[in-house]
Amino acid sequence: MAGKFDVESWVAASAEAVSAIGTPDFPRALTEAMRAVVPFEFTVTFAYYQDRRPLDIYDDFPSAKRRVMVDDYQEGPYLLDPFYLHSAAPTTSRLVRLRELAPDRFYQAEYFRNYYVQTGLAEEIGFIVDVGDDVSVVISAMRELKAFSAREFRDLQTIFPFVEACATRHWAGLIEEFAGQPSSEGPRLPKLIDDAFQSFGRNLLTPREAEIVEYTLKGHSAEATGHALGIAPGTVRIHRRNIYGKLGVSSQGELFSQFMSSLEDL
Repeated sequence: MAGKFDVESWVAASAEAVSAIGTPDFPRALTEAMRAVVPFEFTVTFAYYQDRRPLDIYDDFPSAKRRVMVDDYQEGPYLLDPFYLHSAAPTTSRLVRLRELAPDRFYQAEYFRNYYVQTGLAEEIGFIVDVGDDVSVVISAMRELKAFSAREFRDLQTIFPFVEACATRHWAGLIEEFAGQPSSEGPRLPKLIDDAFQSFGRNLLTPREAEIVEYTLKGHSAEATGHALGIAPGTVRIHRRNIYGKLGVSSQGELFSQFMSSLEDL
């Protein structure tokens, strides 16, 4: 294996994880196997299925951090989370850094400035695994003090096939956990996003303006939004000014706050 982690510790921890497949102790055991390769402070595993609210199937946060990372997240911010947006099944199972998924203005966008910054994380990386039945899980490894080095990332990539195989076996049939949530008809892009943005506009916005709001809050620049929609960046900026006027807001911060408030009405 690549890197200099303790192979004996990894073998022992991975054996425990395999033995725990099918038991409630599996998520913890899998996390410890990952930590035997590369240390990190926190982990959370969310399950995603179509437009349904994400399921927190395991985390090891202290209570204060869990309130931000799980409770607040499930109330609406997940709609703008790059991991959520890139995990819609069928997806490509892989290990990826958050910054590799994020739009070009993500770190200047209000999702990051108003929500994600509260997490206090230096970096988050995620094992995205398609476990079947259009369900995917994202097993996140999080650090508060420093980012994962290139070597550490390579070491975790080395064990990805193991993590994927174990997760797929353990969480087969996870779709049953979503049975109690209502479903909706719509395109592959979760309909909940569309509903939230339409509710946010309160029928004031045109379909094009609603698209501009969506890309803006996700963290896309005018250039990236224009490229995605096939219009000029200058046209995107004109739409943004019109949107601000219609909604009575003057900044992206106010735009984000009103959008989050609209989710309470869904």
